[in-house]
Amino acid sequence: MAVKIKLKRLGKIRSPHYRIVVADSRTRRDGRAIEEIGLYHPVQNPSRIEVDTERAQYWLGVGAQPTEPVLAILKLTGDWQKFKGLPAPAPLLVAAPKAARPLFEALGGEDTGKGEAITQKKKTEKKDDAAAESTSTEA
Repeated sequence: MAVKIKLKRLGKIRSPHYRIVVADSRTRRDGRAIEEIGLYHPVQNPSRIEVDTERAQYWLGVGAQPTEPVLAILKLTGDWQKFKGLPAPAPLLVAAPKAARPLFEALGGEDTGKGEAITQKKKTEKKDDAAAESTSTEA
């Protein structure tokens, strides 16, 4: 039985999320998996990549073949270099925690609303309609 490390797609139509799974090569893309060893969320900025290094090393050691997308992910995380005995890559970019938005008042903003509409209502239409009616009644 040939074993592959591949991506299992989850999520909505335009919001893909993947799980990195170990499965028989004959199973379909989203079919039954032997084991889940990681996550990949490409939509997030920066992309969220989590791989269980110990399990990935085990499966690579027993002969599981990664697909091309998984191989790229393993190279980013350094698991492939660790398996091959190569030097480790540069660390991944980690998302910085988002700072809370400053309050409107702290920025010096003043809320001095007038409470009235900005655009003026059109009153010319009524005058034109009244003028049209008076000319039609005279004729």
